[in-house]
Amino acid sequence: MSVPATEVSSVVDVCRRARAAGRRLAAVDTHTKDAALSAIADALLARAPEILEANARDLEAGAAAGLPSSLMDRLRLDDARLAGIVQGVRDVIALRDPVGETIEGYRLPNGLEVQRQRIPLGVVAVVYEARPNVTIDAVALAIKSGNAIVLRGSSSALHSNRVLAAVAADAAAEAGLPDGCIGLVSGGGREELAELATQDAYVDLIVPRGGEGLKAALKGVATVPVIFAAAGIGHVYVDAAADLAMAVDVVENSKVHRPSACNAAETVLVHREVAAAFLPAMAERLGQRGVELRADADALPLVDGRGATVVPATEQDWDTEHLALILGVRLVDDVFGAIDHVETHGSGHSDAIVSRDAGAIRAFERGVSSAAVYVNASTRFTDGGEFGMGAEIGISTQKLHARGPIGLRELTTYRYLVRGDGHVRS
Repeated sequence: MSVPATEVSSVVDVCRRARAAGRRLAAVDTHTKDAALSAIADALLARAPEILEANARDLEAGAAAGLPSSLMDRLRLDDARLAGIVQGVRDVIALRDPVGETIEGYRLPNGLEVQRQRIPLGVVAVVYEARPNVTIDAVALAIKSGNAIVLRGSSSALHSNRVLAAVAADAAAEAGLPDGCIGLVSGGGREELAELATQDAYVDLIVPRGGEGLKAALKGVATVPVIFAAAGIGHVYVDAAADLAMAVDVVENSKVHRPSACNAAETVLVHREVAAAFLPAMAERLGQRGVELRADADALPLVDGRGATVVPATEQDWDTEHLALILGVRLVDDVFGAIDHVETHGSGHSDAIVSRDAGAIRAFERGVSSAAVYVNASTRFTDGGEFGMGAEIGISTQKLHARGPIGLRELTTYRYLVRGDGHVRS
């Protein structure tokens, strides 16, 4: 019989059981994994009232604790968001299983057959803040990629995460997956986080999904390899050759569509040659959406009095992930000025250029080293689901192993499989 994820209190016990389960899960066939994911999706719908009741308790506690509106938005579940989570699981089912995929293969002159194959990492731990949807996204991706998963959510989503993890663990066990392949660590503080981050005997990778405080806490103690999903300080650069009506639409969507998301823009950079034509129209549109503009000295007179709340920008604004209806506005001399600003103040997440000039686009594409670079499109598309990955565990801004949305293939490594017929080396 399965032991529900919520009944295991020891970090070491959760990780040890995940390691044992991961060895067995790696050998489970695609059909069985997909059947387990389908059972999880069905169980989420069947137990929706229980899940939403638990989430309501978290929201009540968050309001009492004075959580900022951005965190409350991330925390909130409703019927539509739960349906989206379920659809994400079904989208993962539809994806190709990466386990066992041959990346390349060749025959050596001595007759040995060499294949480079994808295999699961083993045990993946995900540490996240106020995002109960990550619980199921992480479970779905881990199971499909053959990895055991250890979940460590924040105290603000304690009730939601416990119910979601229990629903997933129960359904997975009933579908025949190994006991312990879904584990939950919850209820502890920084000491618990530090303990999880040092379980290198059992855990192969940690993916933190949260603010800079979480990142700093892990950097100081982790002995397990970490892929950091950093803050999203994104930009939209409006070039001299931009279609200005398009630029207003792109800026609006990048900022307003969901300002609490990490792929929302925090600063718009505008070429001086089009600032007088572009900024008043942008300010009027964003003012209608309740956006506060924090403008540099040159941009300030072009946006002031156009319907938006306008305040002078400070140097700190360029380095801040507001996660709110606040947008920095700065004028630049050319595309290289925009690149310099992005590379100096950005977080390497998602940045866009709006332009019809091939030279400016090429310079921006090659000069900006972010995980996702957009041409004439909103930054809001940086998302595993939007990229056709079904879901994501996080968005990496690192340059090694994985960049951008962390999906199925990013949760695998590879090994060399060598087949012979009694070959010995002389």
